[in-house]
Parts: sequence; C-alpha cells; structure tokens
Amino acid sequence: MKITNFLKYSFLGLFGVLVVLIIWGLIEPKFLDIEEQTAIVPNLPPAWEGKLIGQLSDFQTGMWFDNTGTMRRSIETLVEKRPAAVLISGDFIYHSLPNPSEELSKVTNAIQPLIAANIPTYAVLGNHDYSHKPPIPELGDRVKAALEKIGVTVLENQAVKINSPVVNNNQPLYLVGIGSYIANNADVNKALSQLPDNSPRVVMMHNPASFATFPPQTAPFAVAGHTHGGQIRLPFTPQWSWVSLVKGEEVYGDGWIKDYGKQGNQLYVNRGIGFSDVPLRINCPPEVTLFTLRSK
Repeated sequence: MKITNFLKYSFLGLFGVLVVLIIWGLIEPKFLDIEEQTAIVPNLPPAWEGKLIGQLSDFQTGMWFDNTGTMRRSIETLVEKRPAAVLISGDFIYHSLPNPSEELSKVTNAIQPLIAANIPTYAVLGNHDYSHKPPIPELGDRVKAALEKIGVTVLENQAVKINSPVVNNNQPLYLVGIGSYIANNADVNKALSQLPDNSPRVVMMHNPASFATFPPQTAPFAVAGHTHGGQIRLPFTPQWSWVSLVKGEEVYGDGWIKDYGKQGNQLYVNRGIGFSDVPLRINCPPEVTLFTLRSK
C-alpha cells in the first residue's frame, strides 16, 4: 500500500509540475527581453562609431496562438530606441497556405511604425516564408513583395550600403543578406562578390548553418535567427533544449556562438519572437537585440 501511495503522489506531483510548466510556457512569450550587445566591425567608419543596429527574428505569424502581441511590442520598442537601422532575419509567417494574405497583413501592419519613423529596415527570408518543406518559391515571392511594398529592403545574396538618415552616406557601412538555407537559396560567394575589398560590413542570414560557409575574415559581425534559442530549455544549459534534442539543430542556444565558423568570423543568434510546433517558451523569452557598433 505504501508503494502504491508513493507512486500515486509521485505521479500527481509530476503532473502538477507539468501543468505549472505549461502555464508558464504560455505566459513567458509575453515578456520581451531587450538584449544590449557590443558588435566589433573592422574598418568601421567614424560616422558609425557608437550607432545602434536593432535585430528581430522569427515572427512565425499564422501559427496557432501566434505571438503577434509581442511582435507588435518588439517593433514599438525599436521605434522608441531609434537605431540607425533594423534587421529582421526571416520567418515572418508560418505555414500559411494556400493564401497567406491575412498573415502578411498582420506582419506588414506591425512593421509599418518602423517605416513611418524613417528607420531603415532590412530583411532576409527564412524557411517558413517558403512553407518550409518542400519550399514553395511562389510563397517566398509573395512575402518579399508584401514587405517591399511597405518599404522594407529584402535581400537575397546581396550586399548593399545601409542608407540611414542619422549617418553620413560618404562613410558607408555595408549589409550582406543571405538567402534561405533550407529553401536552397543561400549563395554566400555571390553576396560577398558585391563588396569592395576590406569594406566594413554587417552580415545577416536566417539559418546559422549559412555562417559555416563564409570564408575566414569575411563575416566579423553576423546575425541570424531560426533556432528560437531552443524555445524550451533547462536553466543554465542552452545546449539542452527542445530544439537541439528533439529537432537535432546543430547550432544551439542564442547569443554569441563560440567556436563556430571560420577564423575571424563571429555570429550572434537572436531567440526570435514566435514559435515552432508548440506555442510555448520556457527559460527562453522573446528577444529584441540592440547592437552598439564599435571599431575595436
């Protein structure tokens, strides 16, 4: 009888813990974390010294219980901070077929305040913007067109000067944007070929897997998303997460990724706003990143 009672109460205890975790997992996505980081950009022009670059990622609009309220607040936060530019590293929508019009409307309405505030906004597309598996190029084209219509510059294996009203354009900083890795649109060499030699640059991609293909010293400051920081993870162990253990992601966690990529390259992974598969975040709040640019 004692063993039976022990098993019963153990089961009830575990069930109670599970219920509490699920409830918290539904609440935590409402708490927005603002990460302030310093990014070193070799040959950074004096006009860009100390300027802010904002990053957002992985809205995943269209998933059940999608995190659209936090998406809107993340953009409001950046409007308040007024960075020199904002980078959005893909996965604007979730599997929204056959017609993604409603999801795209939510996304573009949320982003509009950045454009109205005259904050240059750049983006790359993620795997979900192509409907993930198999990729549907026409869906990616629709996402790109909707973003460009409101004034977002969408890059696919391109390098452009960041055109910011708060910085002298005679001292250019370049942005390199890489196409979706899982949609087979990533071409690092094509993008890098558009850069002047030794030019200061920021590199943006959706999937951190693209980062491994950069030659040495070509991506000293790069940003990505895609991993959601693991989404559900144990405290103090970002490598033990739902994404890494269940889905087998090769790049774990979030923040500056150590010992990854070639010499002289450095990658920062943003935890994103939305979800994949389940609308839960545990020990992994949504993130807005603000980078202060420094030459050294």
